[in-house]
Amino acid sequence: MKPKENNKWEMPEDAENTIGLSRTEPSVEFALYNSVRAGDLEAVRANCARNPFLELNGAGTLSKDPVQNIKYHHVIAAALIARLCIDAGMEKEQAYGLSDFYIRKLDSLQTAEAVAELHDRMVLDYAERMYRRTHEHTSRPVKMCIDYIYEHIRERITVESLVAHTGLSSGYLSRLFKKETGISVSAYIREKKLEKAQNLLRFGDYSMIDIANYLSFSSQSHFIQLFRKSVGVTPKKYRDLYFRSDWKTVEF
Repeated sequence: MKPKENNKWEMPEDAENTIGLSRTEPSVEFALYNSVRAGDLEAVRANCARNPFLELNGAGTLSKDPVQNIKYHHVIAAALIARLCIDAGMEKEQAYGLSDFYIRKLDSLQTAEAVAELHDRMVLDYAERMYRRTHEHTSRPVKMCIDYIYEHIRERITVESLVAHTGLSSGYLSRLFKKETGISVSAYIREKKLEKAQNLLRFGDYSMIDIANYLSFSSQSHFIQLFRKSVGVTPKKYRDLYFRSDWKTVEF
């Protein structure tokens, strides 16, 4: 079907068959942005190492020119990340200033590889700033513990493992950690695992047993019990309520 001659802006339904087909699942893209918002440096670095932004598989074609296409996607990413970080507590001036900075950087770039590298620098910059927001007033031993917990969130973490990591005594480390964070080491570990579980429930299709195993809970029933006690609803109910709901709050 050809476009009507009197309306050259009208696109026929079967035109440009690369547009609108085989789109990336929102959960894949948004999981990265949510990791940036949470300051989850491990997840963001792992994503950048895979270099998915350069491929843009299924992300939609915004321009026939491959360099211009990836530049458009970079602008969209910058706008989304800025808004999500503001929602998580970043100052508006800082968030929008960073977005403007990383968009202006596009002017001098001539290759898709250079744009992908800029995108990685941007997401890491935002993630590091969000990470530092929660670490500004903590001592070095507590920072070491928090870093260790983030980096080993999938494993079974104990006070003993943190004692071995910091070289401090169990009693001193426990008192210092609670003084600076307001909660015990075990409660903090549990809180961060459950935050990760909420992320997986909202932006992925993983089963309850997969999430329980991934985060090293002793059993699926134990995971469900702790989740319900902390969040107020079961994991299944949480997914029913919030699955990908954050997409609805993003405005331009």
